[in-house]
Amino acid sequence: MSRRLLVSVFGTEHDIVGATNSARSAGYDIVDVYTPFAVHGLDRAQGITPTRLAFVCFGLGLTGALAKLGFQIWTSAWDWPVNVGGKPLISIPAFVPVTFEVMVLFAGVGTVLAFLLRSKLRPGKRAPVIYEGATNDKFVLVMAQNDAAFNIAKVQELFRPFSLVSMEERIEMVKE
Repeated sequence: MSRRLLVSVFGTEHDIVGATNSARSAGYDIVDVYTPFAVHGLDRAQGITPTRLAFVCFGLGLTGALAKLGFQIWTSAWDWPVNVGGKPLISIPAFVPVTFEVMVLFAGVGTVLAFLLRSKLRPGKRAPVIYEGATNDKFVLVMAQNDAAFNIAKVQELFRPFSLVSMEERIEMVKE
């Protein structure tokens, strides 16, 4: 199966944000936007919802902290109770440093793994190059041509105020 793409190249970050806003408000299907650096406001222009990765990080950190705290309480009070200097068997303040370190470890490693799984990244994966200068000095907007009513002349007219550098059609093979 294949899909038709329209690749539009712009010169500045202000142009790509304006063009993305215009394309989205006109109802065009935006596939992706490629920029050489992070552009403020581009996520809102694309209509991307905020990530839920922070909740995953919090949940993994809390799981790690509770698991480590439970393990320390179990080992010091039930499995192998040793009275050291008259201290209580369940001494929560003594458990705080290790619990904090394990919480950070679970949250950090788990969040990275969740991100890699969610974004379908894996070692050795080659990303397709949409436009050669997209990572150097150009800003690229990729839109899908979903129907026969897609008119490139209307898109060029829509992008006229945003100093369009170039525009080309591509056909991309999609794996199912």
